[in-house]
Amino acid sequence: MSTTTKRTTFKTIDPTTGKELTTYSYMTDDEVEQYIQQSHKAFLQWRTKSVEERGKVIENIGKELQNYKADLAELMTKEMGKLLKQSKQEVDLCTAICDYSAANAPKVFQKEERELSNGGKGIVTYSPIGIIYGIMPWNYPSYQVIRYTIANLMAGNSILLKHASNVTGTALLLKSIFDTAGLPDGLFNVMVIDHDQSNTIIEHELVRGVTLTGSSGAGEKVGELAGKNLKKSVLELGSNDAYLILDDADIATAVEKSVKGRIYNNGETCIAAKRFIATEKVYDKFKQEFVKAMKALTIGDPTAEDTELGPMARKDLRETIHEQVLKSIEKGARLLCGGELMDGDGYYYPATVLDQVSPGQPAYDEELFGPVACLIKAKDDEDAMRIANDSRFGLGGGIFSKDVDKAVKLAEQHFDTGMIFINSFGLAEPAMPFGGVKDSGYGREHGGFGMKEFVNVKSIMISED
Repeated sequence: MSTTTKRTTFKTIDPTTGKELTTYSYMTDDEVEQYIQQSHKAFLQWRTKSVEERGKVIENIGKELQNYKADLAELMTKEMGKLLKQSKQEVDLCTAICDYSAANAPKVFQKEERELSNGGKGIVTYSPIGIIYGIMPWNYPSYQVIRYTIANLMAGNSILLKHASNVTGTALLLKSIFDTAGLPDGLFNVMVIDHDQSNTIIEHELVRGVTLTGSSGAGEKVGELAGKNLKKSVLELGSNDAYLILDDADIATAVEKSVKGRIYNNGETCIAAKRFIATEKVYDKFKQEFVKAMKALTIGDPTAEDTELGPMARKDLRETIHEQVLKSIEKGARLLCGGELMDGDGYYYPATVLDQVSPGQPAYDEELFGPVACLIKAKDDEDAMRIANDSRFGLGGGIFSKDVDKAVKLAEQHFDTGMIFINSFGLAEPAMPFGGVKDSGYGREHGGFGMKEFVNVKSIMISED
């Protein structure tokens, strides 16, 4: 690594006002190398601790997250504009992940004994491998970090974090929380760095695994660089999740859950409901009630209790989604509500609904990362399933039907995604695996699966001879 000492700065911006929050300085290359060395030394000590010993520290992190809940929630809302009540929910989810991981890790990492073909005994163990480097997005500033960090700390690894620059304050506060909880020094380091420095970290010989949550484009680049350097990687990427409203769906439930699924976190969620595919039998009724509900949403100050939709996180993100809406309309989509840039301060975008959405439009082919819903009419249940799978993405999806057994069968046998929600919309659950297929990436987090993504599955064979 070079010995660059130049320091450049960047600013975080409050998306509700467009005004500056804080100025930060990027690390020098020398500092980056020092943090990597520190992380490796911390790993060499941490790896010798028992799963139970690690679990006690992880439980303490969960408790400290609650102690800092008000400050952490307020900072997340200031930095990326999510509703304050949803920021608090995010902190609660982080604590739940800590508690689940500490409670279940001993079982997840339990040694397995197997009989060998020659009559000997085999032992399967799970050993930590070293530094795991995470590149995380801004949309869930705490959860995205906790999701990969806690699993890998439980496994015995150490963590380097490159967070999105616009939520740098949240990253540094999480570091303080980890320190207060008693996590040994060096096990969790926040890297305030640029893209070139990030690539150098991926290539570093002491870094053993790379995990990214972000766009498919970013995933291609990070996955390629990790593969070139023979590093294991986990990629949790974008999606265009389809929710099916079948012939026998309860329309009131479908509308309520679909609206929440589209605008939760201001619509900026990889696993948000984005395409709504209703059969001919129920399409008109669903459309009427859905548009009515989207029009009625209260948009404004994310700290206000009655606000249902806050601003988008950055100015460029608002510009991107507006361009996608306009291009979709140019190519035949019909605007049912919203779709206009709002006047005033901040990066607000109205709840927007498009129908007559079809292949060739951004609304059909791409991920719309904001409060824009796409309605698609299907001939019948089978056609709805076909349209749902007609996507390069495969993260999540949903099915609304009164026949739960039928919905489960469709989910098991036909839905080509990693997660399917029946008569609800997708949120993370610590006990269930999280991840996708196709252009939505690979690897799994949560449910115990994430703890084994970056371990050495070791075979020990004892001969009877």
